[in-house]
Amino acid sequence: MTLWWAIAAVCAGCYALKLAGLAAPRQVLDHPVVRRFAELVPVTLLAALIAVQMFTHQGALAFDPARAGGLAAAVIALLLRAPFLVVLAAAAATTALVRVLLG
Repeated sequence: MTLWWAIAAVCAGCYALKLAGLAAPRQVLDHPVVRRFAELVPVTLLAALIAVQMFTHQGALAFDPARAGGLAAAVIALLLRAPFLVVLAAAAATTALVRVLLG
């Protein structure tokens, strides 16, 4: 039952944060520091998610060559300005190929 209370608290916190963003005065939202923060938060969260998926396995630090190959392929495709679906396909194909080759 404690888990459900934690989930309810997180939901209430998310709702309060969303409400605070909607209720914030325009002059606060137009401040350069707030604007820069809002631009960088999604990038930071995505980088953190990638790092967690890349360097952990079942809660422990690990290095998987197949994941590293897929990430490298995705980075190369992004540098070449490939469309998003091409980036995903390149990462998935590279990961699968490395897994087949390395066993």
